[in-house]
Amino acid sequence: MSVQRRKFLTGAAAAAGAASLGFPAIVKSQQAIKWKAQSMWSSAELTYKVFEEFCTRVGKLTNGRLEIQPFAAGAVVGVFETLDAVQAGALQAQSTAPVYFTGKDPGFAVIGDLAFAYQHPWQAEAWFHYKGGLDMLREAYARYNAYCVGVSWWGLESIVSKKPIRNMADFKGIKIRSPQGLNAEILTKMGGSVVVIPGGEVYSALDKGVVDAADWATMSMNQRMGFHEVAKYPTMFTHSMPNQDFTVNMAAWRALPEDIKQILSSTVREWSWDQIQRVAVDDVRVIAELKPKGIVQITWSPDELRKMRDLAHHTWTDWSKKSAFAKKAYDSQIAWLRDLGLIA
Repeated sequence: MSVQRRKFLTGAAAAAGAASLGFPAIVKSQQAIKWKAQSMWSSAELTYKVFEEFCTRVGKLTNGRLEIQPFAAGAVVGVFETLDAVQAGALQAQSTAPVYFTGKDPGFAVIGDLAFAYQHPWQAEAWFHYKGGLDMLREAYARYNAYCVGVSWWGLESIVSKKPIRNMADFKGIKIRSPQGLNAEILTKMGGSVVVIPGGEVYSALDKGVVDAADWATMSMNQRMGFHEVAKYPTMFTHSMPNQDFTVNMAAWRALPEDIKQILSSTVREWSWDQIQRVAVDDVRVIAELKPKGIVQITWSPDELRKMRDLAHHTWTDWSKKSAFAKKAYDSQIAWLRDLGLIA
């Protein structure tokens, strides 16, 4: 047997052996693509654990061809700087809230959390996937050399307060911690006095009476921050349910083989609902644990919710005039909210 024929047969045998393991030899020999991805969450949060599991699952489903190394909030860059880092390639991916980039374009606030609009994440999720929302966000991110693979939510947020807030009238004179932007403007129109303070100072501000209430996150997240110790009236009135994206550097996305793009896209959809459902389960656990302590979640009547949504609508309209992106996201969501019967 000639040397050339022996070399050919040896190579063929190696390829056949690799194929018998379920993937071609060329895949085994490919060097892993390695990404750094920063989350908006601290390492103590359940949502960060879910994100870590998502990154691990991507690695397994791609047979190690794409390795995503997760980082907690602030580990690589500041939480408001991730999009700049993705644009520059310092990060290959981010998982954060589009509302953080309202300073770049007000449309990020309208698409990232149309405050006081939806009653449940599925309504917002349906708009993103079946009414054009995701395409709009992709178009906006493309201006920053980024591609949004998909979005998720972390559930229905709850306001904590030191006295009951059962309707809009109860907001009058309330000093409430809130992030700046769309949400703060609506709370102000309700009669609240908005105070902007960092999340790490909210407990102390509630404890010392600097604020009477705080808009932070869901029941379980508020519980981990200790807020229910000093503000024993949680209020759920579907005021806020921000979305969270998984967005990657455009060049990094385009460089991926097509099958990895498909795997990543489908795994992002899995991550989306995994996060929503696990936070919801955690919220239910906290609600049950707090009830024997006399801390019971306050909910608003349907009539009060409609009044609130009507008031909020005026603020949405004002924000729609701030940019072409804001107007496009506003018009589309207004049509969807009407289809849902949530606004006239």
